Amino acid sequence: MTTIVPTSEEDPALSVVRFTSELSWSDAGPEVVEQQVSRLCVEAQECMVMNRWLDLTSLMLTSADIVFSNSKVSEKDLECIFTVICNLVTTSRSPDEELEMAKLICAKIIQQPSDKPALRLRILFNLYNLLDNAYCRFYVFMKTLNLAISGKVTEHVIPSFKKIDSFLKEWNLEVQDQRELFLSVANALKDSKSSAKDSFKFLTKHPDMFQCDLLDMPAVGQLEKDAKYALVYQLLKIFLTQRLDAYLEFQAANSALLKSYGLVHEDCIAKMRLMSLVDLASHESGRIPYALIKDILRIDDDEVELWVVKALTAKLIDCKMDQLNQVVLVSSCTERVFGKQQWQALSTKLRTWRGNIESVINTIQANKITEDGSQAVQGMMIR
Repeated sequence: MTTIVPTSEEDPALSVVRFTSELSWSDAGPEVVEQQVSRLCVEAQECMVMNRWLDLTSLMLTSADIVFSNSKVSEKDLECIFTVICNLVTTSRSPDEELEMAKLICAKIIQQPSDKPALRLRILFNLYNLLDNAYCRFYVFMKTLNLAISGKVTEHVIPSFKKIDSFLKEWNLEVQDQRELFLSVANALKDSKSSAKDSFKFLTKHPDMFQCDLLDMPAVGQLEKDAKYALVYQLLKIFLTQRLDAYLEFQAANSALLKSYGLVHEDCIAKMRLMSLVDLASHESGRIPYALIKDILRIDDDEVELWVVKALTAKLIDCKMDQLNQVVLVSSCTERVFGKQQWQALSTKLRTWRGNIESVINTIQANKITEDGSQAVQGMMIR
């Protein structure tokens, strides 16, 4: 974490305001520059006296774009300027204010990811280390990932993925946030062949991630023909497109491989049972017999409803259980992958819905015409 060491009597924040405002108004003439610099410095001082740190953050970020684009400002000076700005989060009086300040800073930093991306990442890493609130840290980490992906500098963030498990404990995230994190990590890894195998681990290792399109990623596709990683690709394909029996057959022949990637056999079975249930839901015309679930998931009779409830809780399927007839009635389910076939199916459904809606509208209009005609006839009879 960067430490600010004052080198003059003026507050570092005021020094930054003075420097950036002079830079912003440098083409306007000496008198205008002096007037504007004085105005902005007075405004900054008022914010500091009144403890309006969020307003001060916003004020200091006003000239951020100009500072980044000015060739006269070195990367070292840029980093110093944003170190002072980022340090303002330590003055926040509540977690909400800290988050708002972090959002303002992140919004400025990620605006042009292809311009000095490595420097922008360093600024965000510094901001992350200054934050106290766990969710704020998660928010900045996600922005850092997105910046690294957009700026094509993922090599700077990949080493941090080794700490994901400890991050999860620290951040205490909701399921939706965990899913967004794992998908972002997989996206950050996809362009690197040496790391493509790691993106697969996030699908298999984390229990709340069930859908992704890793097979469509070029770096992952290369693994199929790579002697070193061919088995990893085969296992990935099983998790994304096949059922529990395929996994068990693979595990029996390659148990050492799973252990080498830190995958726990019992966790993999649990995930494959849920994925197999989703696969059944998408292929059994909306009706899945209890007996079929028992056979495919390799469970006892009294465990069938338990696994259906697990799938419901994970929002993988939307269904009802008909205990009398021993069937699960599925109304919708999550697609394990979403490729050309799924898009075609969605297009067919949309055309069907559109046709049904047009039919309903035509029926309503026809009934309205008939009703209007009847009322007109009744009116004539009354006259």
